[in-house]
Amino acid sequence: MQGIPHIQPFEQRAEEIDVLMARSDFFQDQRRAAALSREHQKLRFLIDVYNDLGRAERDLKEHTDLLADPQADSELVALAKEEIGGLEKKVEKLRQDVLVAMIPPDETDSRNTVVEIRAGAGGGEASLFAAELFRMYSRFAENHGWKVEPMGISESDCGGLREVAFLISGEEVYRRMKYESGVHRVQRVPATEANGRIHTSTATVAVLPEAEEVDIEIRPDDLEISVCRASGPGGQGVNTTDSAVQMHHKPSGLTVFCADERSQQKNKAKALKVLRSRLLKAKQDEEHEKYAAHRRGQIGTGDRSERIRTYNFPQNRLTDHRINMTVHNLPQVMEGAIDDLVEALQIADQAVKVEALLEGKI
Repeated sequence: MQGIPHIQPFEQRAEEIDVLMARSDFFQDQRRAAALSREHQKLRFLIDVYNDLGRAERDLKEHTDLLADPQADSELVALAKEEIGGLEKKVEKLRQDVLVAMIPPDETDSRNTVVEIRAGAGGGEASLFAAELFRMYSRFAENHGWKVEPMGISESDCGGLREVAFLISGEEVYRRMKYESGVHRVQRVPATEANGRIHTSTATVAVLPEAEEVDIEIRPDDLEISVCRASGPGGQGVNTTDSAVQMHHKPSGLTVFCADERSQQKNKAKALKVLRSRLLKAKQDEEHEKYAAHRRGQIGTGDRSERIRTYNFPQNRLTDHRINMTVHNLPQVMEGAIDDLVEALQIADQAVKVEALLEGKI
């Protein structure tokens, strides 16, 4: 098929997984078995669609050849004319489906995700917006049946959040969440504004695929851990034990603070999970920089300094600046209805990757 990479490597990989899945010890490693099963399913889908495309292209050629045949039956020619338009659309759709299915998978797409939100410019209003983003993502997760587990929360004096980190667990969380990294800007009249002026504030979001021990090795000697008493609203255990943990990774300079749990050990485990995920993301970004020229054209998925979205409350308008998409349903968005945005970002990212695939860059 002209302009499409050959199917043979994908067929060969599917056959390799067939052999592995037939082994008696295949399910001993449940995580590996699940990953291979997902890969196998995607490969079989690709092969099926590729074969469908071949049949559709043959049908289209037969119809166009019939039109060029001066001795062809007139009724058959008339039928061919009617069907060619539909066949052309079918071929184009199947061709796009094949190319998308050939895009190398992101191995972290199926992972759970650590999300960090920090209040940016705008003082108390920024912290209130950070809290609303946390609620928005929590509702989005709830809509998809995912679990949200707070990893660390720092509240502001006005009832907002200076910073919050949380883990979202579920099916292919990172695949849907990864486009949320960057600067989120809000424009609205704060409740404390007496003259009705619109203020602009920001919050930054970092989305990190949950790292496993095999991804990132952290040596105990590289960690500097200090403990203190947790602060916050009353309750048994708060302010009475040294349960809060601050973990500093000396080689990278990264610092994580966790005081969400009453148990010091649980806070250490959570802090280590966040640290490992941050280090994995930094490692991935370093690898991506090797393809900087191509990456400049991609949908942003990780730069916290990139302004990605504006939430304009007076005009009930949200604009995603990466794909120039504007919607006018801000109340629903803030309740977690961001599926349309996520899907549009995925489609735009796929288009960039398909182009790179055809150019042999991936």
